[in-house]
Amino acid sequence: MTFVVTDNCILCKYTDCVEVCPVDCFYEGPNFLVINPDECIDCALCEPECPANAIFSEDEIPAGQEEFIKLNEELSQSWANITEKKDAMIDHKKWDGVAGKIQYLER
Repeated sequence: MTFVVTDNCILCKYTDCVEVCPVDCFYEGPNFLVINPDECIDCALCEPECPANAIFSEDEIPAGQEEFIKLNEELSQSWANITEKKDAMIDHKKWDGVAGKIQYLER
């Protein structure tokens, strides 16, 4: 089982999770982070660190967010690895908690 970054990360992109990952399995896109499922060791350290509550165990993903399992796998193959915490996106407070942000995902 692996952890998956879901919808609420889009346009927020907090990176607190990156800082605690012991295997550096996070990858960064323009406005979203993903976890490489082949690298994730299911340690669960990232989940409580996410201020946006956007990270879930693959078997606990909220209904309607299942597409993010495939998105994390796909995008982690082409995005750059991120290993250090950065500032969240400029309007992160405005977007945190907004539902249905998949339409804003930049690849």
